[in-house]
Amino acid sequence: MVQNLDAVLRPRMALLGIDYSVNLANIREALTARLSASEQGAAPSAWEYLRTSGSLMVSVAGNVVLVPLVLFYLLYDRHEAFERIESFVPRRWLAKTRDFIAEIDQMMSQYLRGQLLVVGILALFYPVALKIAGLDVALPVGLLTGLAVFIPYIGFATALALALLAAFLQFANWYGFGAVIVVYGVGQILESVVLTPRLVGERIGLHPLAVIFSLLAFGELFGFFGVLLALPASAVFASALRELRRRYLMSAFYRTRTYQDRGP
Repeated sequence: MVQNLDAVLRPRMALLGIDYSVNLANIREALTARLSASEQGAAPSAWEYLRTSGSLMVSVAGNVVLVPLVLFYLLYDRHEAFERIESFVPRRWLAKTRDFIAEIDQMMSQYLRGQLLVVGILALFYPVALKIAGLDVALPVGLLTGLAVFIPYIGFATALALALLAAFLQFANWYGFGAVIVVYGVGQILESVVLTPRLVGERIGLHPLAVIFSLLAFGELFGFFGVLLALPASAVFASALRELRRRYLMSAFYRTRTYQDRGP
């Protein structure tokens, strides 16, 4: 193979004024040594690959079966589980604890509905925008992008890479890259500045600035999982702060005035 390659390249390189020589004997010896070493390590490598792949398949299959099973029993026994948890709460705090948990549950429901609404709007925006840009695979790539937005940053970056690859294979020029970048830039601005603060932040009682800062702070502290948990955790924290504020405003320390404040 090396000899045939040399026969093809030598006259073409000579036309460019480049003269080179290939030592076929040294190349043959190096390739032979490498192939011999590969033969000796082929069996252990194959066994390690099969073992790792088998463990991965067992883990995936176990999760596919285990997660729905655990979810089913959690939903089936939720009332009994809640009663057992409530049995540990002091009776004088039970009513207030129920109200606090109900507020958190409502807030999480609002967050999930708002996030699904954002995903639905973007799943409509990206296919239409990519179709206008002329991308043939606009529908699958756009739908994938809209659904992947549920995973912050990682989902958007993966979808953008796929869209750029599709544009490169179709157009093979700078128009495809430019159109995809413009579409995804507009979509990212629409999601970050308009949809998420309005549809998610307002539903869970967070100011748009609080939404942005919580995403940045949790992402910096806890990485990818911090970004996923930023808004739910901030919603719970905001609910706790509101409860503390209500307690403070109803406390005797706040409501009792001093002698000077009472006036003559």
